[in-house]
Amino acid sequence: MKVKQSIPVAKRFTIQQFNALFPTDDACLVWLMGQRYPDGIAFCDKCLTERKHHRIAARRAWSCDYCGKMISPTAGSIFAKSPTPLRLWFYAMYLMGQTRCGISAKQIQRETGVTYKTAWRMFKQIRTLMSEDIRLEGSSVECDETYYGAALKNKHRSKLKQGTHKDKQPIFGMVERGGRVVTRVVPNAKETTLLPIIAERVLPASTIFTDCYTPYDNLHKMPQGYNHQRINHGAKVYVMGDIHTQSIEGFWSLLKRGIGGVYHSVSAKYLQSYCDEYSYRYNRRFDDQPMFTSLLVDAVAKAE
Repeated sequence: MKVKQSIPVAKRFTIQQFNALFPTDDACLVWLMGQRYPDGIAFCDKCLTERKHHRIAARRAWSCDYCGKMISPTAGSIFAKSPTPLRLWFYAMYLMGQTRCGISAKQIQRETGVTYKTAWRMFKQIRTLMSEDIRLEGSSVECDETYYGAALKNKHRSKLKQGTHKDKQPIFGMVERGGRVVTRVVPNAKETTLLPIIAERVLPASTIFTDCYTPYDNLHKMPQGYNHQRINHGAKVYVMGDIHTQSIEGFWSLLKRGIGGVYHSVSAKYLQSYCDEYSYRYNRRFDDQPMFTSLLVDAVAKAE
């Protein structure tokens, strides 16, 4: 009996496919070269023109066929100057791309056999690819804030003595209905902090849906001409026609459950990178290609 696959063919990328496409370090290097410099044509800094480049055996480099100046497809990328085999980098990206809720550096260590220090560095570098500078283009955008951190009753006495119980870490989010999300770890949830972020990331004349939190009171007065719609959660009203903030609240649930289930705890120092990771996953939920492929493309695109 043939098992029915619930994942579309275009979004599948199995371990067999990975092993067939990237069986060795050399295969990974050749793939990078082909993406960054198709047909080996690259600008030569010495010749000051585009030249054909040829592979140098036993090195991660190609040389200009006229002057011999070398270039490397890993230069300026997250793989640059790393002694870790390139295939392990690709496999770590595969693991991070194939999981729906994320994967810890400790699991990458177990899967690849590298040290935890190396796994953490790979993990951190790969997550930099998930940081996006996007502007929401939808006409209907939901905005909301949430707070990350332990409840006061669950904190250790030593933490209470340090005064860390005063505030949790605020996170601000904006999501297009049926589209992408943008999240920012912010120092506070005041009007002077939130409204400039909205102005920067949401198109003028958009309809913005929020709850009745007071920092949004002047949203309709902004020069961008936003149409502001509010839902009164204080009166236990959560949906009124098309007025609601269910989309962004659904994302907060994914974020907190993901962090709690996979990473257990995140410091404020690294919280933005974790928010970027879950935003990246959310923004690609409808893509026609595997997330691993998106990570590879971004690794090339963000190489200096």
